[in-house]
Amino acid sequence: MGKLVEQAQDAGQDQPSAIRRVGVIGAGAWGTALARHLANKGLPVMLWAYEPDVVASISGQRENRRFLPGIALPPSLSATGSLADAMQDCDWLLFAVPSHAARPVLQQMGRLIARPVPVVSATKGIEEGTLKVMTQVMHDVLPAGLHPMCAVLSGPSFAAEVCRDQPTAVTLACRDDRACRLLQASLMTPLFRVYAGRDVLGVQLGGALKNVMALAAGIVDGLGLGHNARAALITRGLAEMNRLGAAMGADPRTFYGLSGIGDLVLTCTGSLSRNHQVGMRLGRGERLDDILKDMQAVAEGVRTSHAALGLAERHGVDMPIVREVCAVLFENKSCAKAVTDLMERAARGEAEASPTGDRS
Repeated sequence: MGKLVEQAQDAGQDQPSAIRRVGVIGAGAWGTALARHLANKGLPVMLWAYEPDVVASISGQRENRRFLPGIALPPSLSATGSLADAMQDCDWLLFAVPSHAARPVLQQMGRLIARPVPVVSATKGIEEGTLKVMTQVMHDVLPAGLHPMCAVLSGPSFAAEVCRDQPTAVTLACRDDRACRLLQASLMTPLFRVYAGRDVLGVQLGGALKNVMALAAGIVDGLGLGHNARAALITRGLAEMNRLGAAMGADPRTFYGLSGIGDLVLTCTGSLSRNHQVGMRLGRGERLDDILKDMQAVAEGVRTSHAALGLAERHGVDMPIVREVCAVLFENKSCAKAVTDLMERAARGEAEASPTGDRS
């Protein structure tokens, strides 16, 4: 591993020479980890944080004590509370604001962008109310000239492991091939492998829906139902994700890649998964309000579950796991009853069509 770390440090010499600065919008754990990653490559990075104490701790102690404690941040990473400062003279922007706060921040960004630059979403969520993924929200509020360069970064990637220089592979999707090559080169190192693609919608759906499945997997583990049940949950969860993606026009193959099954397995089994932790605590009998009060960071799956059910209903897709998760979260249904209702559904073949024509 020491040799790999040395190679990754050497790779800092390989960044695109034309890049003057990258702006990272959102200083949660993931936004900070990506900002650190880019800065370690040798790119000047300006990180925007909503919270003044985060700006102060990064500037003064070189550490994001609120969201990423214990991780040293390099000198080439600067922090600011001003969106204008964060975006000034940047050749591309990375957006990592939680989905529930994304639109107002993007609206401010739209008024500040002086020239067309790529904007990469690293947010794994769906906007409530509109049921839009983040690039669709970007298309609503950012200048039209930026739309082809709106990209998405997703995949199995715990922030803490990226910061420990552990090997990670992710997917970058963008419709503009030139922008995609620039972004891929900016992000890639021997320890952070970036695969390029064009299925912007599918990559985002995978990144968002896997959080709902992680809640369900956590519930299974919290109830002590065993590895068999969790494996079945993950497999059937993938089937639901694929069904919805196909109905919405995404490439079904995307869900068998890093942003689909890769992120799904990680988030449903990894001890660092916030959504899995929430599910486990629900399965053990804790109340959702009490769980969320204890959490510093956002568990996107809680909000996304409601949006996912809305998308399923809009597109006529049966998503029984999503439906039961919503019932537990918002209708006070017991976790045990939700599992029972899933297990006692009518028998059918694994790939058999339901009476409505959907796979279930």
